[in-house]
This record gives sequence, structure tokens and C-alpha cells, in this order.
Amino acid sequence: MAEAAKRSTTGRVRGERLETRVTADQKRLIEHAAALQGRSLTDFVLTSVQDAARRAIEEHQHMELSLRDSQAFVQALIEPQPVNARLRDTVRRYRERTGV
Repeated sequence: MAEAAKRSTTGRVRGERLETRVTADQKRLIEHAAALQGRSLTDFVLTSVQDAARRAIEEHQHMELSLRDSQAFVQALIEPQPVNARLRDTVRRYRERTGV
């Protein structure tokens, strides 16, 4: 029975915990939102946090360029600038620090 209580709606066992402290106002707000959607507090919080995590990851993986920036990027790929002393020094310092 305890095992069944720990199962998520996908049927997977929830073996990890997240804990947080909230103000009374925050808790009332979250409870109210969950109730409006007819969901448990836990389900509402987990779904909301997962959605926020996915958005944060997507924002870091996705980049949008303006037309001017994308043209400059393509131009730099087509006609790269010659390597100068400053770039060589930067690469050298990076390799020293990272061991690459």
C-alpha cells in the first residue's frame, strides 16, 4: 500500500523528495490555483516546476538572432577573420586552465 501511495500518475515510483518553505500567503495562493484546476497540491507543484524547468532548459539551448546578426554570423562563417595574436593568447590561456 505504501508503494502505491508513492506512485506518480505515470506509474513510476517516486523515490526522491523536494522540500521547500513557503509563506502562508504563498501556500494559500498555490492551494487556490491547484483547487481551481481540480488537482492535488503535489500534482500542481510538480507539474508547474517541471514546466518551468523545461522552459529554462529550452531557453538555454535555443538562440534567436536578428536578421542583421544572422547575416553577420553567416558572413563570419563564409569569410572568417585571420587568427591574430590576441586569439592565440586566449586559446593558450583556455587550454592552460582547462587542460585541453
